[in-house]
Parts: sequence; C-alpha cells; structure tokens
Amino acid sequence: MLAKEKGMNLPAPLLVGVLILFSILTGVSVFHHGLIGIFTEAFRNTATMQVFFDLFIALFLVMVWMWHDAKSSDRLFWPWAVLTLAIGSFGPLLYLLSGKRR
Repeated sequence: MLAKEKGMNLPAPLLVGVLILFSILTGVSVFHHGLIGIFTEAFRNTATMQVFFDLFIALFLVMVWMWHDAKSSDRLFWPWAVLTLAIGSFGPLLYLLSGKRR
C-alpha cells in the first residue's frame, strides 16, 4: 500500500518502520517519565518549551493538510484530528497508512 498525495509517494514499509520506532521511543519515555512526566519535561525550560510548541505548530499544519486531503478523498477527518490531538504524530502516521490507493 502506498500513501499518495499530489505526487508524494510514501511506501508503507517506511511508514510502518517509523511508526514502530516511534512507538518504542514513546513506550520507553512513558515508562521512564510517565504520561504526566513527559509534559513536565516539555515545560522544564525554554529550550524544551520551544521544541514542544514547534511540534504543536507542525501538528496543526499537518491537521490542516489532513483536513484538505480527507475532504478531497471522501474520508472522515474528525477521527484523525482527535487521534492527533490525543496522541500526537501517531494520528497522521496512521492516517497515511490507512489511506486508499489512488
């Protein structure tokens, strides 16, 4: 399966690999710091706050893209938006993996 959008071809094995590696990193982080601890660390100083808000802005832009893509491909947007807001980059990765071949 390929995730495609206006010439962008992302092979499913690449997306699955990123999803697996990111899941491992997330699991290790939650194990060591806990869910609340991850956010505590994100607001520890201005450098980590900058990274947190950079991620927030990037995910917002990705959600705008997902909204347009979902609309043009007759897919539901809101489940993916909620997933992205709840668990971050997992939402867009799973959105790309679940896309129909075009």
